[in-house]
Amino acid sequence: MTPAPVTSHAKADSTDHPNIVVILADDMGWGDPQCYQADSQIPTPNLDRLAAGGMRFTDAHTPSSVCTPTRYTLLTGRYCWRTSLTKGVLDGFAPPLIGDGEDTLASMLKRQGYRTACVGKWHLGMQWHDKGGNAVERRGVGVRFRPGDEIDFECDISGGPNDLGFDSYFGISASLDMAPYVFIRDRRVETLPTERHQEIDGTIFLNGVSGVKSAGFDIHDVLPRFGDEAVNVIESHTDRDQPLFLYLPLSSPHLPIAPSAGAKGKSNAGDYGDFVWETDHVVGRVLDALERAGMTANTMVVFTSDNGGLWHWWDFRADDDGGKAPITPRGQYVKDFNHQSNAHLRGTKADIYEGGHRVPFIVRWPARVKAGQVSSQLVELTDVFATVADITSSDTLGDSGRDSISFLPLLGGEAGEPRSFSVHHSVSGVFALRQGNWKLIEGRGSGGFTRPKHAREFEDSVPGQLYDLHTDPREQHNRWTEQAERVDSMRETLQRIRGRVHR
Repeated sequence: MTPAPVTSHAKADSTDHPNIVVILADDMGWGDPQCYQADSQIPTPNLDRLAAGGMRFTDAHTPSSVCTPTRYTLLTGRYCWRTSLTKGVLDGFAPPLIGDGEDTLASMLKRQGYRTACVGKWHLGMQWHDKGGNAVERRGVGVRFRPGDEIDFECDISGGPNDLGFDSYFGISASLDMAPYVFIRDRRVETLPTERHQEIDGTIFLNGVSGVKSAGFDIHDVLPRFGDEAVNVIESHTDRDQPLFLYLPLSSPHLPIAPSAGAKGKSNAGDYGDFVWETDHVVGRVLDALERAGMTANTMVVFTSDNGGLWHWWDFRADDDGGKAPITPRGQYVKDFNHQSNAHLRGTKADIYEGGHRVPFIVRWPARVKAGQVSSQLVELTDVFATVADITSSDTLGDSGRDSISFLPLLGGEAGEPRSFSVHHSVSGVFALRQGNWKLIEGRGSGGFTRPKHAREFEDSVPGQLYDLHTDPREQHNRWTEQAERVDSMRETLQRIRGRVHR
C-alpha cells in the first residue's frame, strides 16, 4: 500500500501552535546516547534528560543512510529518490535540490504565523555563481568535492534557507570535509575567504578536503558557534504570541572529528566520543535556553540523526553473506575504546543495513506528551512533516508530504500503528522495504561502505536479501530463497511505493 495523504487528528486548543525545535545530529549512531545503549562509553546527560521528559522511539529510521537525501525528506515529507538525486550526496557548491514549488516545514509553518529560523549545516544546495557570473551547476558523478577557487563569494546566494521559508539563517553550506570553509548569514558569506584549508596530515580524523577558507575559520569552533547562534534565536524571541520554529541541523559528529578544546577528555571513547559529548552539550544549551525563556512546556523538541553512525565495528564471523569482514581503521579505533556507535546493529552510515538508517529519535513536549515513554512503533524522519502539519492543522502545497505519515496519535498515547512499512535507501541507490518484522533488500551486500558491498562479491546467484529482524536483528541469516512468496509480495509492494516519478 502507498502512504495515506496527510490527515488531521489535531484538536483546537492552546497547544495547537506550539514552539517547535528540530535538532538533527550528523552521523550519530543508535548506540551513542546512553539512553539507547547503557554500555555507551559517552556521557549524554542532556539526551538522557530529553528522553526522560518525553518519548523515545527505538524503531525510528532515516529515509536514506546518508545526509543530503535525509535532510531533503525531513523538510519536505517527500522521498529524495523521487528527485534527480537518486544516489550520493551534494557537495558544498551544488545548486538547490528543493524546488520553488515545494513546501518545506519552514514555509508551511510560516503560513501559520511562525517565526522560522535555521542554524547549522544546510547541505541541500544553494545557488552560487562563478567569477564570470555563471550559475554553478551540480558536479558530475564521481567528481571530487570542489575547492571553490572559481566562486564569486561577493554575490548573494539564492535558493537556500531564506528562499524556502526561513526568516533567518546562519551556518555552513555542507559538511566540514567539503569547501567552502565559511560561515553564511542569510544570503551572504559572513567573511570572504582569503585563505585555504589544507589536509595537513592526510588523516580522516582531523581534516577535510582542501578548499577556500575564511580567515580565522576553525573546524573545531563550528559546533560551539552553532550553539551560540541557536541560543540567541531563543533568547531573542520575545514575542510570546508568535510561535517559534527552530531547525538546528548540526555538523557533528560527522567527519572531520573536531571536538573543541573544552570537550577534550569528556568521554571514554577518544576524540569521537568527545565530539558526541559536545553534540549532547549543545542540545543541553538549547534546552536550558528554552527553560530560561519559560518556553519548555509548550515546545515540541525533536532530536534525531540524519543517518547511522560511521564509527562502528563488530565481528562478522557468523555472517553467511561473505565471511569475516576486515576491521577498518575506524573500526579498530572504536574497538580500542570498547564503544560501538551503532550498538548491535549491522553496518554503518551509507549502508542498507540497520546500522545505516536506524537512529535515535526523541520527542519531548510536556504540554501534550507524557514523560518517560518508550515506543517500539515504526516511524521515519519522513513523518515529522505530516506530524507538524497535523499539530498545526496546516494545508500543504504541491507534492510535499506525499510520503509522510503523522505519528501524532502515538504522542498522544493512542493505540495503533500509523506506519505499516518503511522504505530504506543506501548511498549507492539500493532499496529496502520493511514490513512488520521482515526486511527485504533489493540486492546483495551493503550498498554502502561495509564490505561486501555489491552482488559481484558473492559466489552464489541469490539476487537479494530477506531478514526477520525479530529473530535476527543483526541481519545474519538471509531467508530470500526459503521465503519466495513473501519476497514476491514485498517486491511488488516496494515497486508500487516507488512508482516512476522523477523531476
